Amino acid sequence: MLQHFRPAIVLIILMTLLTGVIYPFAVTGFANVVFPHRAGGSMVLRDGNVIGSSLIGQNFTSDKYFRGRPSATNTPDPNDATKTVDAPYNAANSSGSNLGPTSQALIDRVKADVENWRKAGVSDAIPADAVTTSGSGLDPHISPAYALLQVGRVAKARNLPEDKVRTLVTGAIEGRTLGVIGEPRVNVLELNLALDALPAS
Repeated sequence: MLQHFRPAIVLIILMTLLTGVIYPFAVTGFANVVFPHRAGGSMVLRDGNVIGSSLIGQNFTSDKYFRGRPSATNTPDPNDATKTVDAPYNAANSSGSNLGPTSQALIDRVKADVENWRKAGVSDAIPADAVTTSGSGLDPHISPAYALLQVGRVAKARNLPEDKVRTLVTGAIEGRTLGVIGEPRVNVLELNLALDALPAS
């Protein structure tokens, strides 16, 4: 009877070694040689210290910085483990809100966000990503339109000419991948680092 099981056992061991050990190590090794930055998580450094990843957004709240799109990520409530509390850009709990277009909670939140933009003096069309969350809650990019919408606030907070900040945004726009995939976008972390690098006026 063992002779019937032996081929199956040997095949399981071989496939486990091949697909569970050899293949992952080979792919990881290849990636580390050919694409070391990407294989390492696309980390962003400042003064030799890791301050984030260009693939994961951060929660910027100061008027001196460009902000990412709203985030629906959360974390367990420290006072009640059965509940959650909002924790924007919580990379340990990537998620969307799972609220559909008929959800009153979603409609109310979007309306409130739009109203806040109107109170801030924005009369033009508001880009969708300024008031909607991404599926992951960690999107590191925003649309050029949303970035340009924030120029006035950032320039005022930093006492910089708006033209100077607008030029920085324009220079930070990334085109479509291979010219056809996706939409033009701006990486918020990299834009804010470029902003910090501007000489004081």
